[in-house]
Amino acid sequence: MQEVSFEEALAKIQAKDPRYHREAYLFVRDGLDYTQKTISKDPRGRVRHVTGQELIAGIREYALQQFGPMAKTVLEDWGVHRCEDFGEIVFNMIDVSWLAKTSKDSRADFANGYDFDEAFCKPFLPKSKQAIPAPEAKPARSPEHMS
Repeated sequence: MQEVSFEEALAKIQAKDPRYHREAYLFVRDGLDYTQKTISKDPRGRVRHVTGQELIAGIREYALQQFGPMAKTVLEDWGVHRCEDFGEIVFNMIDVSWLAKTSKDSRADFANGYDFDEAFCKPFLPKSKQAIPAPEAKPARSPEHMS
């Protein structure tokens, strides 16, 4: 059996699901490599399986390192607007055997990730523009104490 080239596999994916730019797939693959290097290895020294939640955390760190304050803009330009999009990309890659999955892996693993504004924009806002917690409400003074 002949191995499918990267370009052929990507063409198959994009013919079936054109939502994401070619660069998004390359980035997710690089983000997976980054994540695997930053998490601990299994007891035998091999790189262990990465969960969806670990992957989106690793992708966030990797995106901030690679693109800084432009991370959200770059990802959105590639069609990636939320963590669930990373899951769609991963499962598209699984469908063409670029990645492997366990029986426990699902698209739902990428749900309820982070908000892109919080994850990619907030770290670069000046302190004065970052959300300031509301002050504690003080009890109202009674009329007899007012002068």
